[in-house]
Amino acid sequence: MKPILLLGRNGQVAWELRRTLAPLGQVVALDRRSEPALDLSWPDGLADVVRTLKPGLIVNAAAYTAVDRAEQEPELAQRINTVAPGVLAEEAKRIGAGLVHFSTDYVFTGDADRPYHEDDTTGPQGVYGRTKLKGEEAIRACGGNYWILRTAWVYGGRGHNFLLTMLRLMGERSQLGIVDDQIGSPTWSRWIAEASAQMLARTRLNLQESAGIYHLTCDGQTSWYGFACKIRELAVEQGLLPNSAARIDAITSADFPTPAKRPAYSVLDHHRLEDYFGLRLPAWESGLAACLEGMALT
Repeated sequence: MKPILLLGRNGQVAWELRRTLAPLGQVVALDRRSEPALDLSWPDGLADVVRTLKPGLIVNAAAYTAVDRAEQEPELAQRINTVAPGVLAEEAKRIGAGLVHFSTDYVFTGDADRPYHEDDTTGPQGVYGRTKLKGEEAIRACGGNYWILRTAWVYGGRGHNFLLTMLRLMGERSQLGIVDDQIGSPTWSRWIAEASAQMLARTRLNLQESAGIYHLTCDGQTSWYGFACKIRELAVEQGLLPNSAARIDAITSADFPTPAKRPAYSVLDHHRLEDYFGLRLPAWESGLAACLEGMALT
């Protein structure tokens, strides 16, 4: 069997994918620190790696995700989020490989009043969202066998994410102000990886008949404030935080200005995933509880 090339290696989702993809074939997980090195900001080198490995499937779980810094580094964000996915799509088509690419809720305007469908009009508000959308467009224009999996509010027990930041700050401070007017669906990286592997297993790694865009997020919705309150509640229950952990107050986005505008509403409709694959991720609260329980056991 041809290998599965996984990009991102130690990222939140890629780390979990290394385990969930293993039953489907040999997984070659690479990043810029691996051997061979794979740097998405260097498209020519990216093509060389694909041509050398000749994978049967490429899974791109790597991206430029520093939303605020992207406003000052648009060219780097474009190389990684736009140019690299286009190169991957071209190389995958050339060798007859499938491509799974992870994208984001930031491709939308964030001003909807109901969950976004896959074919809704896009309208990113910042550099990060624009470069991710252009990456999607580059893949679609290539016309190969691809899945674009949009997810949102990703967290896990490793890396840099809202959950780990909150656990740290709640242990250091007596009070926190958390934004309560941005709404989304917190999604555990492990469940993203497990659902992705189930999708691939059910198609036997053949993406042709099901090619397209899918939304992959947990069920339900909350604000960052609601997410933080639930983190505090469950972390105290698991002994990860003391009862005296920081008090949490709700604030507005205007109270916490950032260089990049965040979507006010990031909930994604995932009925296409359920219709095509019979998959539906459980409620976000269940994912958070399972994640924290696992962290408490390590």
